[in-house]
Amino acid sequence: MQTPRQPQQPSTADRGEEGGDQPVQRPCAVEDHGVVGDLRSIMLVTKDGEVDFACAPDFDSPGIFAGLLGEGGGGFSVRPTAWDTTHQYYLPSSAVLATRFSSRRGCLEVLDGMVPEEALPDDDAEAGPGRRPLLVRLVRVLDGEQEVVVDCRPGFDWGRAPHEAEAVDGGVRFRAGEEQLVLRSSHPLDVEDGAARGRVLLRRGDALALVLHWGALAPEEGGEVGRAEAQRLLDATHAYWREWVRRSSYRGRWREIVHRSAITLKLLTYAPTGAVVAAGTTSLPEEVGGARNWDYRYAWLRDAAFTTFALMTLGFPDETDAFLAWLEERMAAAGDEGLLPVYTVRGERPPDEEVLEHLGGYAGSRPVRTGNAAYAQRQLDSYGEVMDSIYLYNKVRPISWDIWTQVVDMLDWLADHAADPDAGLWESRGEPRRNTYSQVMVWVAFERALRVSRQRGLPAPRQKWEACADAAYRRVQEEGLDPRTGGYRVSAGSDQLDASLLMLPLVKFAGPTDPRFAATLEALRSELVVDCLVRRYPTDGTDGLDGGEGYFVACSFWYAEALSSAGRSQEAEEVFEKTLRFSNHLGLFAEEVSATGHQTGNFPQALSHLALISAAVHLDRELGGGA
Repeated sequence: MQTPRQPQQPSTADRGEEGGDQPVQRPCAVEDHGVVGDLRSIMLVTKDGEVDFACAPDFDSPGIFAGLLGEGGGGFSVRPTAWDTTHQYYLPSSAVLATRFSSRRGCLEVLDGMVPEEALPDDDAEAGPGRRPLLVRLVRVLDGEQEVVVDCRPGFDWGRAPHEAEAVDGGVRFRAGEEQLVLRSSHPLDVEDGAARGRVLLRRGDALALVLHWGALAPEEGGEVGRAEAQRLLDATHAYWREWVRRSSYRGRWREIVHRSAITLKLLTYAPTGAVVAAGTTSLPEEVGGARNWDYRYAWLRDAAFTTFALMTLGFPDETDAFLAWLEERMAAAGDEGLLPVYTVRGERPPDEEVLEHLGGYAGSRPVRTGNAAYAQRQLDSYGEVMDSIYLYNKVRPISWDIWTQVVDMLDWLADHAADPDAGLWESRGEPRRNTYSQVMVWVAFERALRVSRQRGLPAPRQKWEACADAAYRRVQEEGLDPRTGGYRVSAGSDQLDASLLMLPLVKFAGPTDPRFAATLEALRSELVVDCLVRRYPTDGTDGLDGGEGYFVACSFWYAEALSSAGRSQEAEEVFEKTLRFSNHLGLFAEEVSATGHQTGNFPQALSHLALISAAVHLDRELGGGA
């Protein structure tokens, strides 16, 4: 008789990927996670039932569960004492996650959902602020019997803040200074060493309900949680997502994966302001064991503009309305230094970088950082991406006069700085340079603004904008040409390639069969592409950083789209389909794929999913089919 498997221990990482002589103990692999969210923050849930990364109440709040980043970060596990296999999947067209454990003893399922405020029934939405559940976990035994173990051990402020735990009516309250978490349960829980723990034997048809709340609960809001309440909250969450997906206009070949990407982008949207974060996590390394570990829980103008365009393409204009309102506020508040490349979800400057010395990092990848110093960089390409999204939005819903006046002011600033060196798309921490891609996007900014002005008859300094657009175009053609390849290069005076150059035909700067772009595409294929996987650029230290990184997922989808634009549709489809195979079991992508095929970098990554959507829509059009 097969012995049921015991709970997993951290697996040993591949020696080659770690780059050392001794193997490093790795926590649950990045790709072995599902994601739930409430449009204010997200949580990562492993395939064996543990929440090992969560910040509350917002994306950029301090972590409350951060075991993924090192011992002492905290976690919240719900799982049987033993199992043979696990399967994880989303309920159809939903962000409600199911994790199923199977063994000869029986089959058990854990349903996890974070409940968007917009999904709450009216009576819940009108209650006190503590009433909104942060996380709902419903355990159901589908067959046989299973002994279930609950272990909730918060780590307030990334595990730095000491906390107290005490039993309360129907659950356990955790308190660290002014911050509180309340875990309500349908079964008794014990308090041990600052954690809430329980063990219960469940048989077919039985259930265990757990609801985690952020903040204090009023006396009438506490008490034991019943199965019916947990099910009602999950049903409301499931219904919210199904109704949202139903609005999609996408009818192409890759409907399931495109809709999963759309849901993921929506999960990375901060509902109160419309801002979109680059990813839901911090410090998941681009190279395991390395130091390229950044905090992506902020709203980059570039990523947010791309994301809102992707959602608008699929028939979700409301998200773009919210982003444009948020963007208008940022443009109105811009000072002499222009727009910041990155903001918090509330529109503030991100905090300075801080290293969390007490956390060992994912599989020993240190430092663990919060905050992001990219706010202090000059990234001229952001202006092009923002203006392109405004131009495309204007096609669907004419922009207001107020937004247009902000656009004019924004481009006045850009006209004075259009030829400046900058950090570029990849936020190099080396010396600023005049990046080819940045100059392309400067051209995009003025060219798109001219189109809007002419189409709408909006007043603008058109002669000035035309001169700026022409100058940027000439800079690319005169300075950005690499005599070695006959194609474009990363910057003036450099002999490096950069995968951002794949965007040139996608933003209509160069024709897809233009000889200079054709030479660029061939050089990229020769130097940065391995089958379907694409590196951003050579990691030789010129970006100011030591160590290497993996293949950048978004670049693979850009590569497929560029091939398709150049008339190489069959090759493009193969690249696209192969890249899809590097998603995890739920169709989710991190930032990169390592040489050994593991996902690396922060997770889930907005740029990966929006590039997937763009490539799918383009390929549908080229191959013939309804998108």
